[in-house]
Amino acid sequence: MNDLLIGLLSALVATNPPGAVSNLVQQKTGLRVTIADVNDPVEQAYQKLMADDDAAQAEVDGWIKERNKSGVPQMDVEKATLNGRIKRRFQPVIKGYEDFLTAHPNHANARIAYGSFLNDIGEEDSAEAQWKRVSEIDPKNPAPWNNLANHYGHNGDVKKAFDYYAKAMELEPAEPVYVQNLATTTFLFRQDAMEYYKITEQQVFARAMELYRKALSLDPENFSLAAELAQTYYGIKPPKLDDTNAIRAAEMKLGDEALAAWKAAQKLSNNELEREGIHLHFARWQINLGRYAEARTSLASITNEPWVATKKTLIRKLEGRDAPAAATNAPPPLTVPPAP
Repeated sequence: MNDLLIGLLSALVATNPPGAVSNLVQQKTGLRVTIADVNDPVEQAYQKLMADDDAAQAEVDGWIKERNKSGVPQMDVEKATLNGRIKRRFQPVIKGYEDFLTAHPNHANARIAYGSFLNDIGEEDSAEAQWKRVSEIDPKNPAPWNNLANHYGHNGDVKKAFDYYAKAMELEPAEPVYVQNLATTTFLFRQDAMEYYKITEQQVFARAMELYRKALSLDPENFSLAAELAQTYYGIKPPKLDDTNAIRAAEMKLGDEALAAWKAAQKLSNNELEREGIHLHFARWQINLGRYAEARTSLASITNEPWVATKKTLIRKLEGRDAPAAATNAPPPLTVPPAP
């Protein structure tokens, strides 16, 4: 276990500034669900292993959250002390996995779970080894292929990630997580996607959008999916046309489609913070469409502290566009808003 343990775990449990969309690939394992015999001693040992894992991670999460509440920077000695405490708490879990897998080396779900545990604490190479082993002993299990794709996407071998996500989707076509992961990787790593699929950047955005739509059709109540689908509109560019009116019409059409996508996402939002976050996206598009009154209404509805800084930035942008347009009585130039 490396010396970055505290930082890695802190990143896992910290409350990040909320956003309407997360551009990070999901880390769900998609463990294969099987009907287990609750009286089977192996299954009982496996379930205890999972319970011990959950308990240890929950306890460490609590330590880190409690420490972060103070807001005071940690001294090196304090970091080392906490790091040692975390290592000691996780050591029985590691030993439990190792002992179980020594006795049951072909238990796929235990290896998948152990890989996820190792990945969470920064032991990424060891996690990769566990998932590779599962892909060998149970090649028709989609979970290790998805997890290996996550690993390669985060560690530079993105083209291999495309292959492995496709493998997971082939094995389990109805699992939206795998489709979403491929969509997100395609969207984030556009240059790699262009080279891998031999397509243009605009075709990459179209492919990502198609994948998000497919994932959403499999999980239609998923807010994150709907928001990520809406996010892809920031990359779409209207077609190049010679006629000024045609260009404006194409830009308006794109803006209306983007707003419709964000409205669809808003219907699936889970709380007021998510709903307000989407109003920021409304405002971005409305400003660039020249719908300044609508943009003011969207921004006026935002009151939660996490959104205040972005709201102020958009207000300045709105005022910079609105005043010149009012002075000249001319329609504003339309541009695709930059991604947040």
